[in-house]
Order: sequence, then C-alpha cells, then structure tokens
Amino acid sequence: MGAEPSKFRSLTGAARAAERALLSALTLVGAAWALQAHQLLAHAVFKEQYLGLFLALALGAVFLGVKSHARSPGHRVPLYDWLLCLGGLTVGAYVAVMYPTIAYRLGVLTADKVGLGALAILLVLEATRRLVGWVMVALGAAFILYAKFAYLLPDPFAAKGSSWERIAVYLYLDTNGLFGLPLAVTATIVVAFIFFGQALYAVGGDKFLTNLALVAMGRYRGGPAKVAVVASSLFGTVSGSAVSNVVVDGAITIPMMKRSGYAPHLAAAIEAVASTGGQMMPPVMGVAAFLIAEYLAIPYGEVALAAVIPALLYYLALFVQVDLEAARGHLAGLPRDRLPRFGSVMGQGWSFLVPLVLLVYALMIAVWEAGKAGMVAVIATLVVGALQREDRLTVRKLLTAIEETGRVLLDIVVITALAGFVIGVLQLSGLGFKFSLLLVSLAGGNAFALLALTAIVCIVLGMGMPTAVIYVMLAVLVGPALVQLGIAPLGAHLFLFYFGMLSMITPPVCLATYAAASIARADFMQTGWAGVRLGIVAYLVPFFFAYHPALLLKGTPAEIFLAAITAAGGVILLGIGCAGFLFRPLGWAKRGLAALAGLLLFPPPSGAFWLASNVGGLALGILLVLWERNGARLHPASPDYSRE
Repeated sequence: MGAEPSKFRSLTGAARAAERALLSALTLVGAAWALQAHQLLAHAVFKEQYLGLFLALALGAVFLGVKSHARSPGHRVPLYDWLLCLGGLTVGAYVAVMYPTIAYRLGVLTADKVGLGALAILLVLEATRRLVGWVMVALGAAFILYAKFAYLLPDPFAAKGSSWERIAVYLYLDTNGLFGLPLAVTATIVVAFIFFGQALYAVGGDKFLTNLALVAMGRYRGGPAKVAVVASSLFGTVSGSAVSNVVVDGAITIPMMKRSGYAPHLAAAIEAVASTGGQMMPPVMGVAAFLIAEYLAIPYGEVALAAVIPALLYYLALFVQVDLEAARGHLAGLPRDRLPRFGSVMGQGWSFLVPLVLLVYALMIAVWEAGKAGMVAVIATLVVGALQREDRLTVRKLLTAIEETGRVLLDIVVITALAGFVIGVLQLSGLGFKFSLLLVSLAGGNAFALLALTAIVCIVLGMGMPTAVIYVMLAVLVGPALVQLGIAPLGAHLFLFYFGMLSMITPPVCLATYAAASIARADFMQTGWAGVRLGIVAYLVPFFFAYHPALLLKGTPAEIFLAAITAAGGVILLGIGCAGFLFRPLGWAKRGLAALAGLLLFPPPSGAFWLASNVGGLALGILLVLWERNGARLHPASPDYSRE
C-alpha cells in the first residue's frame, strides 16, 4: 500500500526503533484526536497545534523510512536524512507549541516564521518527491512560482505578485495553507478509516470479505471476474484507495481471472476499474468524499447517501460487461468444490459485520463526526478480533496494524499538505476567482458547456495526480462557477470528485491501471483503454446527476425510484453496446443502437421531454434484445476469443 515497497528502507537497531515510534505515534495521536480525547485536557488545544504535531511525526517518518533515490542506503539512515527528519520535527513542533502565541500575530513577518516557512515548503516538496514523484512536485512548485511571478503573465491570469517572505509565512501558518482543510481532513478523519482497514486485515476480515464474494459470485459464468468486482467494492468500503485495492485484491483476483480464461489485459482492467470504484462506494469512500463534507459543511453521511445510486450504477455497468465477456468466451464459473460454503463463511466471520453495521449506524443514523465513527469501528474490530478463534488479535498484530496505518498515511499526508499549498496560492493570488470567471466566460453562461469543460480539465490535470488533489484544486477553481450556473452544490462537488477519480483509469497516466497491468503482465495501454470502456458509466452519470438530483437521493420516493430504474436500464443497454455482445456478437451498428437506447434511458422522467426520451430508449432497447434473442436461436454463436 502507499508508495512502492522498494522506496522504503529496511532499518534495524535505533533507526528502526525511531521509525516505528514515529509511525505508531502518528496513528495513535490521530486516533486520540478522532476520539476527542483532547477535550479531556485542562487547557484548550487549537486544531492547528494538533496538525503541527501530526505533520511533524509524518515528515520525520518519511525522511527516516523512505529512500531519497534508488541508490540510497536501504538498511541505514544517511546523515542528511537524519537532519531532514529533525527539520520536519522542528517545523511541526513550532506550530504545535507556539501557535497560541503566533495566531494573533500572523500578519507580522518575523525571521523565525519566514525561515521555518521556507523550510516547511522545501521539506513537503522533498517528501512528495520521494513518495509520489516529480509530477506532484512540479505542480506544487508551479503554483508557488505563480504566487511570486503572477504579474508577468497576461490577463486574465495576471495578478499582483507577493514577496517570498509573505508567500513562505502565508503557506506555512495561514489556515488556507499547509494546515488547511486537506491536511485537517486527513488528520482528523482519514486516519481513523485507514486504521479501520488495517485492523480488519490484522484479524482476518479481508479473508471474510473475499470468501463472501466467492460465495456470492464464484459459481456463475465468469465467476472469478465477478468475485473481483464484488471483493474490490467491499475492500473499497474500508480502504478508499484505488492503488491499494489493486495491490491487495488484484494479487488474488487477477491470476484467478487469467486461469479462468480472461485475457490478461482484460483481467487487469476489470480489477483496476473495480478497485477505483471503491473511492465512491459507501459507507467509506475516498479522501475526497470527506473533503466534500468539510467543504460544504454537511454531514459525511449526506455525501455517502448521495453517492449510493451512482456507485451502484458504476458497478452494474462493470458487472454487465464482465458477464457478457464471459458469455462471449463461454467462460464457466468455479467448480463448487473450490468454493467456500455460505454457512461456513458466515459461521466463522459473521462477527466482522458488527463493525461495519456500527459504522453505518454511527455515520448515517446517529450522524456522528466521521472520525469518531471510524474509531468506533476500529474499537469494535479489535474487540471482535480478540474474541476470534482463528486469526485472533495479538499484541504483535495490533502493533503491526498501528505501525502500518502510519506508513499508509504518509502518502496521504504529503499529498494533502501539498494540496494545502495549492489552495493557499489560489487564495493569496485570487486565481481561483479569476479562473471561475474565465470558465464561465468560455462556456458562454451555459451550464452543460461548463460541465464539459470541467470534465476535460479534470482529466487533463488528473494525469498522475491523486483524486484528492484534483478535487481540491477544482473545488476552488470551478466549484463556485458550477454553483453560480445553477448546479446544486453537492451535485457540483460530486461531479468534480468523479472526474478527479477517473484519473486512476484514464490513459495515458493512470496509476490503478498501471498497478493492475504490472500484476497481470499485460500491455499497459491496451489495459488502459479496456478500463475506459468498462468504467464508461463514471464518464456519463455525473452529467445526469448534475441536472437530476433524484439520482443523488434528492426528491420524493417516487422520483428517486423512477430515476434509479431508468438509469439502471440505461446502464445495462450501454454495457451491452460497450461489450459488443448480447446473445451473440454485435456489429458496430447494433452496438451503437444499444448505446443510444441506454443514453435515452439515463435521465429520470422529470418532464415531458425526458419521459419521451425514456419511452423511446425503452422501446429501442426491447426491440434490440428481442431481435438478438431470436437471431441467436436461429444461429447459435460459437465461443468468441477475438478480443483476447
């Protein structure tokens, strides 16, 4: 999970003890804050003080545990990294200790603020380079340079430049900068859910989820691929990371799919698309979903509920295509003797459902703060693990889960810290306001044109960047413009979330696809374009829910029901068109008709025009299905392996 294993050192002795202490402290401090333990202290604690401590621990752990380059020592820490570790601890500790004093004099540029601000910026950029790569560093550096030299650019991007001293202090100490919303969400919410996932893994919950998927789907045609879809969606509820899902789940499912007859590139694409969907699958979604809740000041449960129908449509489209690919190649399911029995699986693992039920209750019904709800799930998981006969929780397993939580957090901490710099520059320079005006102007005041422009910007900016960073940038740059043109705030932000997420599977740079292709030993670009086809719904549904809130569970029960039914029918027909198979292979003309019928069914019947669209799509779809069914009876198809 997180960065590639080769980037991490394998330390021993005092260095290993220091690394373990920092990683474990990162998790425990985050867990304590999520449980609101700070409220028991005699003195009030600023959130920025906690964030300073959190950042200090993360930066310290990065420079101890992550190599600076491929040839850097792997079993010891060079002197320069000890110094960088000390620097990271210092810039965070300064805020943790001094913030109550400096909070009232943020506008005063003193030598200590300027020096530590510059150091913090350099350390975050270097930590980002080590964990994520040069693309993110270039992005951060470009924004910081813009804050200084914006006056050199032509309109509408020209702005008054700031001094280096002002930039350093603003990005370091202002609540719109380093210690702003992105890092705060990671430190107060995401830490609890990553801990939850690691706790489940520690006590065998991942095996239960995989076995449950095998029981549900293993015996059907194309069973291994359907297991991958179900298992990845279940893993997504506790991880929210596309690449992590691919690495953990794909190591099992991709070889299984290949053995059953799926082409390597198709097996990899199925896993990449299924794992990416975990970011949008309630009850636990990706980091950006928590950012949406914080940005709009609404309960996280409201965001998760709104994402239910789009997430189900996403997986329905994938499931339909997986099934049709299996039908094309006559791929059978797994034999019954290779499948676990439902009674045995539930008998051994039913207790793992308790933390998930508690989590859903705390988030959706009790409406607790997301971090607190996540920690309740962690505690429940640890209790369940302690009572297990198999995979019983031990002190060693608990300590490992705590440490691994800290290790997984490192990527997210540096990414969200850099996102804080991006937001800080947008606020300091006023670029966010100017960019919104520019997009509205280019779109000519047309909401659909603005959505299309936004989708393109998301996909282009998303190349090689995590969903959270893309969402943060677009929420500031484009979000206000979408709302200004009449799109509901939640619909607008979920639109940005979806297209930010698509960077994981959209070529030429798509990290989830790359990870899956590596496991499958498949051609990367072939896998990438197969993934685009399999994940087609994610490229289309946001345009519909932006205009039709019923798809986000906003409306009367009748409106929501009709919206869900028509959209599901549209997804099935669109999946048929994309797969190019129904009862027999389809030519391009029939594939086009199936896709057209699906698109006509997508929008809810919210008016005479849309009702006519639905009726036309339904009629066209029924005619096509009946035609192909009769044709297949007269001319049975032989197994088709041409797509392999």
